[in-house]
Amino acid sequence: MNLIELVRAEDIDGIVRELAGLTPDQRRAFLPELKVIRKEIRDAEWPAPDAKPVLIAGLGCHTSPSGAADWIGGPGLGWSEVSRHPALLAVIESQPLEWQHDVVARLAERRPGRWWGEYRLLEHLVRTTGCPVPTSDQFVLSWVHERSAKHYDLPAHLTGRMPGDNLWDRLSGDSFVPLLVPRLFEIADIGTSLDRSWYVTEPGGGWPVCLARLTGRGVLDRAEMLDGCLARLVRGGRVGDQRVFLKVLQSLAPSTEENAARVRSYLALLDAVSTVAVHAQQVLGELDDAGLLAADLLVEASGTVLFRTEKKLVRTQLARLDKAAGRDPALAGQVVLAASDAFGHPDPEVQEHTLKLIARHLAAAGEGVLPQLRAAAEALHPAHTASAGELLGAQLPSGTYEELLPPVPQPALVPGPLGSPAEVAEELSAILLGDPDVVAFERALDGLVRQAHLSRPALTEALLPVLAGHNHARRDWEDCTARDLLHVARAATSGYAPTGALRSRDHTSPFGHQLAGRLEEAARLIIARRTPYLLATPTSGTGALDAAVLVERLAGYEAVDAKGGDADLSQALLRVVPTDDPDVLAAAERLTSAAGQRTARWLKAGGLPARLSGPGYLGTAAEPGLAPWEVIRRLDAVSQQVEQSLAVPDEPLAADCRWLLQPQAPAARMYVSRSPESAHWLSVFPNHRELLAAKMLTWSGGVANPEVKGCTRLLPHLAEAAGPAGPAVHLAVGYGLGARLPEDRLAAVDGLLVLAARGDLDGALLGGMLADMASCGLAEPARLAKSFRTAADTGAYGTVWSVLAGALPGLLSRTSARGLGELLGVAADCAQRSGARGAIAKVSQAAGRGGASQVVKQAKVLREVLATGD
Repeated sequence: MNLIELVRAEDIDGIVRELAGLTPDQRRAFLPELKVIRKEIRDAEWPAPDAKPVLIAGLGCHTSPSGAADWIGGPGLGWSEVSRHPALLAVIESQPLEWQHDVVARLAERRPGRWWGEYRLLEHLVRTTGCPVPTSDQFVLSWVHERSAKHYDLPAHLTGRMPGDNLWDRLSGDSFVPLLVPRLFEIADIGTSLDRSWYVTEPGGGWPVCLARLTGRGVLDRAEMLDGCLARLVRGGRVGDQRVFLKVLQSLAPSTEENAARVRSYLALLDAVSTVAVHAQQVLGELDDAGLLAADLLVEASGTVLFRTEKKLVRTQLARLDKAAGRDPALAGQVVLAASDAFGHPDPEVQEHTLKLIARHLAAAGEGVLPQLRAAAEALHPAHTASAGELLGAQLPSGTYEELLPPVPQPALVPGPLGSPAEVAEELSAILLGDPDVVAFERALDGLVRQAHLSRPALTEALLPVLAGHNHARRDWEDCTARDLLHVARAATSGYAPTGALRSRDHTSPFGHQLAGRLEEAARLIIARRTPYLLATPTSGTGALDAAVLVERLAGYEAVDAKGGDADLSQALLRVVPTDDPDVLAAAERLTSAAGQRTARWLKAGGLPARLSGPGYLGTAAEPGLAPWEVIRRLDAVSQQVEQSLAVPDEPLAADCRWLLQPQAPAARMYVSRSPESAHWLSVFPNHRELLAAKMLTWSGGVANPEVKGCTRLLPHLAEAAGPAGPAVHLAVGYGLGARLPEDRLAAVDGLLVLAARGDLDGALLGGMLADMASCGLAEPARLAKSFRTAADTGAYGTVWSVLAGALPGLLSRTSARGLGELLGVAADCAQRSGARGAIAKVSQAAGRGGASQVVKQAKVLREVLATGD
């Protein structure tokens, strides 16, 4: 039997014997057939044939190290399992040492396998052949995993692993340690691999302790270890990764002299994650106590720390400044100016603490610091403006208030159509690799139809390389998305478009179902080749379609007797911007096709109603005793009211569009959608954001559930859409302001500011909704305080006050949740800065309560602000 026959017979021992008797030229001659067998195995259905024979044979037939490494290190076919087979090692060891060294170096650069078996083979070869120890990222990662493993199933033919029942025993006798440990400080996200839970109970300690012990024994250079830890921490990274290297640094226990030599690194760490910054502050404090921290460095440190939000860090730094000024009155000027940075801290108590510190040292500092202190004091909370003015000897400046809001977003115009098959293929590739915007998707969809009509063979030639790299298939429980454009591309290349391939009413949203209908129709239009282009391609980045352009496209259809699709025309009608331009309406009336006449009637009637009538939001301000479930029911009713108030025109639409326009049953409160809302949803009714918001509240588990990650990412786009902003839009923004994650709250703040910039924000409406949400646990005051502080810091104090003025009566009546005092503080600040006046009964009542809680304190401040000038 020759080598190929032995491979097909899966006779591994025979393969090894046959390879030993072949010349290099004879071995290379078998490679083409071995590649065919390898492809057969890779493409075979489960269960696949055994890949070990072909991998071992192919390794022996590659006489060049690069080819051998590519053969056994390539993806698939279970290389990790093959790497443990004795025959593979026998084939490798039959090659010259130089060949083995080169193969080891190349394999060490590759991604490690799932079970790290290849690392064990590589370590064996390194130790038995004397080749240089690889220091690549992947080799070091594999070494860390291997040394961390408690149990071994190392095959008998592989040698060289470090014996030992714990990490210390394995590392203390490992010659790799001096070479590989320095690389730990350079590899991204390796910290999680160094911080396994079993280290807590493992004798000898985990990686941080073991590395410190090895340093103490002189195995590792102490200066390099300290510098490496600090450099890694200064570079930053994930919290878990930073935590591990902080443990290493603490385990090394640097002396005061060692820390003093690295003071610049510790100053840089004051801007790191909180746990690292706390450690750096402690180290710098110890240096200060030892007289090893210069005054200018203390001031520099304060310039970083006092801008952080963590109260403990700020108070500790203020105490350090206070101590320095008390120790040396000559430093008082520098100290009070440095401390004044804390006037801008969001916590009024921190500001009060800072004022007291400055009062203690102001005399020693002298009058020369007063102008700078007065300027800094403009950032103080209203509760402290009077005392600050008295301390600094002048009334704080106050100018005419000017609200700062972002510019009103202007939708971008959509570029012209894609002009060639190559452009369509390039756009499709980008869509399949990422999350495309509406414009990219719509141009690609139109491009597929347009270029297929011009020359399907040319389009097929351009698309095949793209399709070869993508095997996306939508699973039954997933919504139809932009990536399902692949279905249309496949129809363009194969000439076959199965009906219903993208639909599943049980698991898709009405938006996804409508998109699936459009894509399936586009695939059929490509095969029929009677459609030169699509009608629904938007002319605006929001998805809107200019009426004159739609009429022009229909006239082009009639000129060549083209046939379009019902789903495409229906989408075009939902997107078209209403117009009263007599020239456009007259041009539409001159259209003779059925589609043209439908469009003319639609434009004449004004299209989909732009204003939705209904009872609005039935709040609970007059009924403070309502049960939480009743409040939730009223909030959920908003979307139903909006949907039910829509008077759909008589003009027929495609079935998917009709279903989308119908009122839908509301989602359960804790329902989490498997297919989160997409920007493409907003492009379906780009001129009707109130309807969009209602649909999103009904069908997305995210917007109606602030605990869901990513629930608010569409809110800025929703605020930018056209049409009235009623209860549904405000409710969606309200849910976002109370979201769990800071990035989700930030997106809601963007939506809030866009509404305000466009003049569409109803502060009283949103405020009442937020009070209702808080009363039933859907919006914690602490989260709302963070959201409104973020919005206020942009300069939108009046906007924030307009909402909080509507929210506070309900909040103070029905909730005492954590953060209400902080929210009152934000309200007082915004009222002071925007010049708001006029007492609020509930605020006055809260201010009159006994006790010294934050709610009472901040209510008193707000009451005084609102009473100023009355």
